[in-house]
Amino acid sequence: MKVLYRDKSEQHELTVYDTRRLYGEQGQFRVLQFSDDAVQGALDLERPSRIVLEYPRAMLHLMERNDPQYHRVFVVGHGIGTIPSYLSDRQVKVAELDAEVVWLSQHFFGYTGPEIMVGDGRELLKQEKSGTYDYVVIDAFSAAGTPEQFTNQSFFAMVKDKLDADGTVLLNVFGRSGNDKLVNAIYTTLGTQFTCTRAFALPAEPNEVQNRILIGSHRPIDVHIKQMAGFVEQRLEEGYIIEG
Repeated sequence: MKVLYRDKSEQHELTVYDTRRLYGEQGQFRVLQFSDDAVQGALDLERPSRIVLEYPRAMLHLMERNDPQYHRVFVVGHGIGTIPSYLSDRQVKVAELDAEVVWLSQHFFGYTGPEIMVGDGRELLKQEKSGTYDYVVIDAFSAAGTPEQFTNQSFFAMVKDKLDADGTVLLNVFGRSGNDKLVNAIYTTLGTQFTCTRAFALPAEPNEVQNRILIGSHRPIDVHIKQMAGFVEQRLEEGYIIEG
């Protein structure tokens, strides 16, 4: 591993490094990592257009499967810009709280996609007109996980207002495999605002940190599970409602 950059911003401890091995795969990779050692983005230096991580591949499949003609997307959380880069031919707005993350994506990962708004994603989305978006994608993280301001009832109500009648919200969240009370609560809270919800997860060992995708809409949610990059559907237990 070769460290290219290390710094502590107002929000994160940030590290960029090159490695020849990532999740058991040999190659040439450049990685953005936050303070909790979690990989926030990865670039295949030999094939830069390839989407390395599973969750953006799964999210993009869900988006294309459920609305092939979608055009308007609001993304909260930038990372190295994997999802916005893929959607560069659509009408995309991106919100990122940490200006240093934006700079890293451009300087080390070659990001040239849609313009990024630096600021609180919730407040920036709040300024948008009602009924504007086909999709809202929440991919924001702090040291404690997904910030609560993106998981409570009032936020999901606001997201519902910004989506069009057939619009859909997707969240990338992490929690312990099995019965994670916070993930259950986020999913239950999502269901108070959206009539159709589904959850997907990457397989993990008991009590291991598990990557999940939660999706909510007012129309049935379709999926081709073989296109979900290893994610499988998960039945979550009912949790408490996150008020706020």
